[in-house]
Amino acid sequence: MLAARSGLSPRRIPSCIHARRPSNKRFFIQTLSDGFLDLAIALPFPPSAPAYSATIILVTVATRLVLFPVALWGKKRVQRLEEVVLPELERLKPIISKEVLEDMKRTGVSKQNLVPAALQQIHLARMKERVSSEQKRLIAEHNCHIIPSMVASPAIQLPVFITMTMMFTRLAQDPTPFDSEAFLTLTTLNHPDPTWILPTILGMVTMANVDSNNWLLSAVQKDRLRKMEERREQQLKTTGKSGFQVSQIIQGALHPLAVLRILWAGFCPGSVVLYWTTSAICGLIQTWVLDYRPGGKSTPLQVSAAAPASTIPEPAPANVKPVTPQVHAKPATPPVKAKSAKKQQGKQRYLSW
Repeated sequence: MLAARSGLSPRRIPSCIHARRPSNKRFFIQTLSDGFLDLAIALPFPPSAPAYSATIILVTVATRLVLFPVALWGKKRVQRLEEVVLPELERLKPIISKEVLEDMKRTGVSKQNLVPAALQQIHLARMKERVSSEQKRLIAEHNCHIIPSMVASPAIQLPVFITMTMMFTRLAQDPTPFDSEAFLTLTTLNHPDPTWILPTILGMVTMANVDSNNWLLSAVQKDRLRKMEERREQQLKTTGKSGFQVSQIIQGALHPLAVLRILWAGFCPGSVVLYWTTSAICGLIQTWVLDYRPGGKSTPLQVSAAAPASTIPEPAPANVKPVTPQVHAKPATPPVKAKSAKKQQGKQRYLSW
């Protein structure tokens, strides 16, 4: 029995080589944190200045400036859509309506569709199809596809925002040099704001950023919104249903999110709240810069003269109202009798004379 026991191998103790290695995400965040601390020490701040807080503000402003060209690129594409494509499409709508009406008169429709309601439905369906194809052509011609234009800037800024938030959260964990620095209402950078002043400022700036689009609307945009509201009210009176408005739903959802952000920031470390507030102020200034119009007026972009000419004729002076097309049933084509060979030969002989 002792011999059997002596044959047992001793228990192996795991060495440090087999210890669990940190994940790549932790290593990346730790590397960024160390780089931030080195930058805060290397920058030539005065001895009385809060070095870490000033570095947070400088890094936030620098990242927003680096990402500004992407926001400018998307804004220019949206501008081309609003100031070139949509006005041109509104100009072409009465022309397309008139062309569809003339085409229905020329080609005719089947007898079962010779009812005013059916004719209006056919006219509306054909007009929508023509307007949709014309809209796609104009968007492709001016290179202003709406989804890439609106998604590009948030898609670039969101990963940077999340990474910076994780970095400042990591730097606020003990032991940290953030516990030895105070800034404004923050007693330390690794504790929440006891006065809740910075979280409140953050929420107010977020709400201002949501509503600033309405403050800086151009005359063209205000006129377009007024027309859309009139069409929506008319549709509500006639059908009893209002259109699905994505912009109003998004804007209505962002206000509660701004209030929720105040509550969330009230329990976050001061370094994170300082970064969020600085980023929100930079975003508000960026919105004002992108939406600024000299003199408060918008200058619509001119359609390029090199663009291919449209086959649609010049517009009518007034908009075409929905009418019931007076279309008759397509008459049957009578059979054509073939001429005899003798008659054709006589005609050719007569022409030769």
